Amino acid sequence: MHVTGIGRGEFAEREKFGFSEWHQCEVTLDTLTQHAGRPDVIVHCAGGSSVGLSVQQPYHDFIQTVDTAAQVLEFMRLCAPTARLVYPSSGAVYGRVAQLPITEEASLQPISPYGVHKLMAEQLCKSYAENYGLSLIVVRLFSVYGKGLRKQLLWDACQKITAGRNDFFGSGSETRDWLHVSDAAALLMVAAEHADVACPIVNGGAGMGVTVQKVLMELYDALGQLGRPEFNDAIRAGDPAHFQADIRHAQGWGWQPRISWQEGLREYAAWFREGAL
Repeated sequence: MHVTGIGRGEFAEREKFGFSEWHQCEVTLDTLTQHAGRPDVIVHCAGGSSVGLSVQQPYHDFIQTVDTAAQVLEFMRLCAPTARLVYPSSGAVYGRVAQLPITEEASLQPISPYGVHKLMAEQLCKSYAENYGLSLIVVRLFSVYGKGLRKQLLWDACQKITAGRNDFFGSGSETRDWLHVSDAAALLMVAAEHADVACPIVNGGAGMGVTVQKVLMELYDALGQLGRPEFNDAIRAGDPAHFQADIRHAQGWGWQPRISWQEGLREYAAWFREGAL
């Protein structure tokens, strides 16, 4: 298998992660034409990755998410029409929901620029599939995490806890559906087999909502730190209170999340303690 990667950052450990080659550049029609060849499968992971930053810089998030998706789809239309494309979207497209777990048929009411832009990219995928007969699939990932991730709740929490700080945003009762990165990668591989012109959509989560307070208490223990989190009860712009994915669709393909959130958090904490800083 020959795997080509294209992205903005450097990737010194590309061979460790299975890349045959890596090209550090923007994702555009020109760079894709130059470097991507004639792929059998495209996994388009490029895009915005922070709800908070999307609120602060909405246009930048739009360019990162919607524009890059359009560039990839146009490359596919012009140069790789027989390829299958997997688009990792986000549970953020659902916004605030009335019922948990969230099925793929739930109404879409994103409340952040990040969620809006992910939905726009999904709609582009659907349009290209319908109008040009391309094989695509959308995977709505929930809270993906794993060692190496230097952003979002786990990274910030590990830094605070080891520094002796106990102050955290929100109430602690917010719930998130945590999916280990290895389980997410396995789902994307399986999803590629189900891409078609109908552009199906599937949720990617563990199927379990866990409170932020439970996650933080697990981190305190895993990091060997005393203390308890103290919450300010503030509401962060763009963040729904509760997320839990209905994953029966993906399970119907034979996929199943393998790593529990407790095991995954302890792995993350061990990585952090071993010198992530």
